[in-house]
Amino acid sequence: MDLLVVLKALGDETRFSMYRELASSPRPVTAHELADRLDLHHNTVRIHLERLREAGLVEVVPVHRGTVGRPQHVYSLAAGAPGLGFDPPSYTLLAGLLAALAERVGADADEATAIGRSWGSETGKRTRSRSCVKALSAELERLGFDPDLDDDGDLATISFLHCPFRELAEAYPELVCNLHRGICEGVVGTVGGGSVDDFATLYDHDPCRVTVAVGYPEEA
Repeated sequence: MDLLVVLKALGDETRFSMYRELASSPRPVTAHELADRLDLHHNTVRIHLERLREAGLVEVVPVHRGTVGRPQHVYSLAAGAPGLGFDPPSYTLLAGLLAALAERVGADADEATAIGRSWGSETGKRTRSRSCVKALSAELERLGFDPDLDDDGDLATISFLHCPFRELAEAYPELVCNLHRGICEGVVGTVGGGSVDDFATLYDHDPCRVTVAVGYPEEA
């Protein structure tokens, strides 16, 4: 990567602020999201994003969400782009070491699910949402999964358009994917009104989604 090109691209205060947001975000973001976060006009953001892309610092990916019309474009740092200290590499390293340790001492899928379920249950206790689907979708959004909800009333499917655990999931799929499944089960089970009907991982035919069977218990 040409250092002079990088310095010129990031020498503008607005572009530097946008780059910092992208570097610290757990998932790719849209131009609209960047504009809202930085209180900028959407057209201004798009111009600066294009400048960052031309410098090789940012990549853009079209995302089709199953609706009619143009795909939505999301932006993230390009491969090899400097994190400039905004990313948390120490946490990534720690997570990888803990996953390796868990595998070495014999942790299995059931134990990973149980740990995730416990954590998800505590999260569910803190939610103010009366809908388990909305509570789960909000938590997945907070964790950086960029959830896409398809709710037909009886079954709600949440697809994960981005997986912040992907690198670890590819290395330790049995532990990481079942940990994630447990989180979903814990949130849904604690909020109530439904149950996790299906959970698809990276290696399933239709990967990275959770399906919630929605019930309608009588209100108190």
